[in-house]
Amino acid sequence: MKIKVDIDLCQGHSVCLGEAPEVFDVVDVDDGYPRVKVLQANPPEELRAKVERAAKYCPNSVITILED
Repeated sequence: MKIKVDIDLCQGHSVCLGEAPEVFDVVDVDDGYPRVKVLQANPPEELRAKVERAAKYCPNSVITILED
């Protein structure tokens, strides 16, 4: 699986960080809202459930899971 994030729509709610801290971080930026940072663009399969929850519960729906 591969993770795609629409950074422009991210408002840094940190839901993804709460669901999958191995895969996501949220960092401060100079021009507005904190933004998600993807730590593992191709996370291992054992993290799929966590990544799916992060995508599902993201308030701005900015996370997409692509299949390799």
